[in-house]
Amino acid sequence: MAIDLLNHKLDRAFDHIDASGNGVVEREDLLGLGARILVGFGESPTSVTGASLVDGFDQIWSALSKALERDIDFGIARPDFRDGMVAAFVTGDQYDTVFRPATVAVAELCDGDGDGEIGPGEFRTLLSAFGVAYDDVDAAFDRLDRSGRGTLTVDELVLAASDYYRGEDPSAAGNWLFGPL
Repeated sequence: MAIDLLNHKLDRAFDHIDASGNGVVEREDLLGLGARILVGFGESPTSVTGASLVDGFDQIWSALSKALERDIDFGIARPDFRDGMVAAFVTGDQYDTVFRPATVAVAELCDGDGDGEIGPGEFRTLLSAFGVAYDDVDAAFDRLDRSGRGTLTVDELVLAASDYYRGEDPSAAGNWLFGPL
């Protein structure tokens, strides 16, 4: 994968998590992102769906700590975040066991009625929790809706996340997960 593209995508992910803008991602920042997603969908963190999301985000944090081979209780700076994400999820073996289940939990939360489809409003709610600009949400949805049905499937959203974090094709639709790069 082109390192500049990967770094750009990981930097964007870092910025989504670092809501305070202090230049360090802390466990509370990642769990705060999870809380914003849950609030957006009116889901309790103690429900089965909510607990799955919270647990998934907590496991991501643990995998980053393990990949960096140090205690990260005081946070992770941007360069270390990149290194940890690559070591754990991009080239490492933790994507399928840790990151993908967290992604599935988020995607299933977006599918509130359980029909396997995520509409533009649900997608907007999700991306709002990440702090994505309003206009970028529409562009992202249109790019990810490869079939032109006006909906995304849960599987399409999970695939888009995989493309975003692990894909090597600079023209992959998944690169638009959070809007244009």
